[in-house]
Amino acid sequence: MEREKATFEIEFFERVLRRCPDYAEVVEVLGGLYTRQGRIDDGLKMDRKLVRLEPENPYAHYNLACSLALKNRQREALRKLREAINRGYNDREWLLRDPDMESLRHLPEFRKLAAALKPEP
Repeated sequence: MEREKATFEIEFFERVLRRCPDYAEVVEVLGGLYTRQGRIDDGLKMDRKLVRLEPENPYAHYNLACSLALKNRQREALRKLREAINRGYNDREWLLRDPDMESLRHLPEFRKLAAALKPEP
């Protein structure tokens, strides 16, 4: 049942996106749906598009970093994570437990970026 719901949602948002290709919220939703369904390449494509549409959005850069980390493209993922932080991303707690970031956790640069974020009081 859950798979059918996800398929319906993806098809719905794909139709919306065909009509409104620069609809940032739909691009963001589709990126998440694709990734949750294991369609990492499609999610990566949507995350790249969202960064183009909203270059100042720290969460767009964070999501792109996640997709790159899932593709094991560590250098690019760290660069995008740094950019997300520079643009205002500050959820240290989530960063440290986000399963999408698993491939980066052992890297000194990841730990340095995470340490630079202040924990929530």
